[in-house]
Amino acid sequence: MTGKSIGHDREELIRQRVADIWREVLTVSGDQPDATFFELSGDSVAAVRIVSRIEEDLDVLIDVGDIFEDDPTLASLTDSVLHRTTSPAHG
Repeated sequence: MTGKSIGHDREELIRQRVADIWREVLTVSGDQPDATFFELSGDSVAAVRIVSRIEEDLDVLIDVGDIFEDDPTLASLTDSVLHRTTSPAHG
């Protein structure tokens, strides 16, 4: 799985950082793991902020359009970031 490809510590760091970004940008106060981007009142500005911070903090490119097309949960966005981290074409 991804933990073997990038290392368990790195995977946990990525998971935590994506969660922090998600919660800060979308101002999620409680634990709502199954809520989607739009259910949390995500908009175009929030999508750009999330994508920019993931790129800046983790050096992983996510397309803003993916957020609008996929309407991700935190878990599915994190999986996407992890997949791109282990992909040879990332960054």
